[in-house]
Amino acid sequence: MINKIEFSAKNLTSNAGLFLLLDHANKNGIFGLIDHGLVFENASTNKIKMNHIKTMLCGNFIGIDKLERLKLLQNDPLVNEFNISIKEPETISRFLGNFSYKTTHMLREINFKAFRKLLRKSELKDITIDIDSSVVNVEGHQEGAVKGFNPKKPGNRCYNLQFAFCDELKAYVTGFMRSGNTYTANGAAEMIKEIVAQIKTDDLEILFRMDNSGYFDEDIIETIECAGCQYLIKGKEYPTLDSQVIAPSISFSKGDDGRETTELFAKLDTWDKDRRFVVSRVLKPKKNRAQLSFLEGDEFEYFYFVTNTELPSEKVVIAYEKGGNAENYIKEAKYDMAVGHFLLQSFWANEAMFQLMMLTYNLFLLFKMDFANGIEYWQQIKTFRLKYIFLAGKIIRTARSVIMKLSEKYPYREMYEQSFP
Repeated sequence: MINKIEFSAKNLTSNAGLFLLLDHANKNGIFGLIDHGLVFENASTNKIKMNHIKTMLCGNFIGIDKLERLKLLQNDPLVNEFNISIKEPETISRFLGNFSYKTTHMLREINFKAFRKLLRKSELKDITIDIDSSVVNVEGHQEGAVKGFNPKKPGNRCYNLQFAFCDELKAYVTGFMRSGNTYTANGAAEMIKEIVAQIKTDDLEILFRMDNSGYFDEDIIETIECAGCQYLIKGKEYPTLDSQVIAPSISFSKGDDGRETTELFAKLDTWDKDRRFVVSRVLKPKKNRAQLSFLEGDEFEYFYFVTNTELPSEKVVIAYEKGGNAENYIKEAKYDMAVGHFLLQSFWANEAMFQLMMLTYNLFLLFKMDFANGIEYWQQIKTFRLKYIFLAGKIIRTARSVIMKLSEKYPYREMYEQSFP
């Protein structure tokens, strides 16, 4: 039984796992990328940038949801060993206020480089990039936060985040913050051009997948076609398509889960050419079929997908359904990385924090790709933190070395022994 508590122990850390991630990021040249790739016009800001960026990365590694939580890392001996000086939250807030469109775009470039490291390590030759958006609710009066589509809190101000994830790696490719009233497809074509310019090579095939019909836009489709890539996009119901799928000449093939599929080539009124559409239909719920109209096919619910792939119709629908993984990746970013949970007044400061959070997200994956087993790679970040980061340690300095002592009974020591032999 404990009879007394004393605050007298020295050189203790409660986040020993920060060593794994900071050391690995350093060895993979991430800090060098930031130092050379992020340049402020103000010389004094440029001088202090690395300390504050490393501070934010440390905070993101442990999952802070407020700048105030950075005080948990002040005077941490492990953080000090990496020459990181955790300043007061107000000081860090002022630093983040220095970001602009130009410097946040530099962070996006750094994120592309971090993703390319993951892609090279994976040696993948075919990847699927999911593009999706998500609303971040705002309670204050932050710059750029306006009333828009906000399903959880209608009428509230919000931001709209655009994400691009590589499904095979669970990795963040790129993205950015937008005002809350921004239409879904806005900026998507330009983002696709960026992605192609950054990662497309002759031996890499890319499929762009979008499971939101808001991306059903010819400008987006033409951008992908011009880049020599493939696409699979959920379509909208148009009379042009509806009239064709109920025509007597159209036959549906039975697939899984009561689904039937067919395909057709159609040109919408504003399009310049025909494109391939895959149509899936399922029976409506029985209660909705109680009183059927005299229209042929009215007992079915129809789903449209436009694609330039050569997959059979049934496999197109199955490939589309895998797009739900992106929603899980976005949830992990929002709940485990606190994306959108703490916001500053400046729009560009919030964009900078978003990019740093997603850089941290990929740094977790980069470390797990090198040292975790197959199952652990796909585990959520909060699980990784509980197992490997939130660990007590004691820093001991001797004449010739610095030693971090961990629990003798720690059950996951293999990860530390493997990454730091």
